[in-house]
Amino acid sequence: MKERFEKWQYPEIEEGKLTRYNWMVQNKDGLKIGYKTDIGAFTYINAKNGVVIEDFVQVGSHCSLYSISTIDNKEGQITLRKNCKIGSHSLVMPGITIGENSIIGAFSFVNRDVPENPLPYNQTSSYKMAAGEWE
Repeated sequence: MKERFEKWQYPEIEEGKLTRYNWMVQNKDGLKIGYKTDIGAFTYINAKNGVVIEDFVQVGSHCSLYSISTIDNKEGQITLRKNCKIGSHSLVMPGITIGENSIIGAFSFVNRDVPENPLPYNQTSSYKMAAGEWE
């Protein structure tokens, strides 16, 4: 299999400005990015309470990662474990951990932790796993 990124480099991130790949971070000091991550265009990351993105994570375009919510006043670090993938237009709420190798389908609203290796899908993220159901 061909290497996805032959010359991957850590992105330059300026507070509240689009990166060269057209995604944005607020509270950039709270963001930790792992090796060979791929964050899609027009994704928004609010890292006020910390966002940890481990190695080989993929985040699709137009996603939102909120470590703080002004609607329900929830706060907490978001952790995206190694090799997880988040589909385009998904929203991850504060305090959530998405487990290693997990795949979040496009347009998901993730408001519960996701364990390693399942395949959650649908717009309300009622988790359906390959090895059974978890709702």
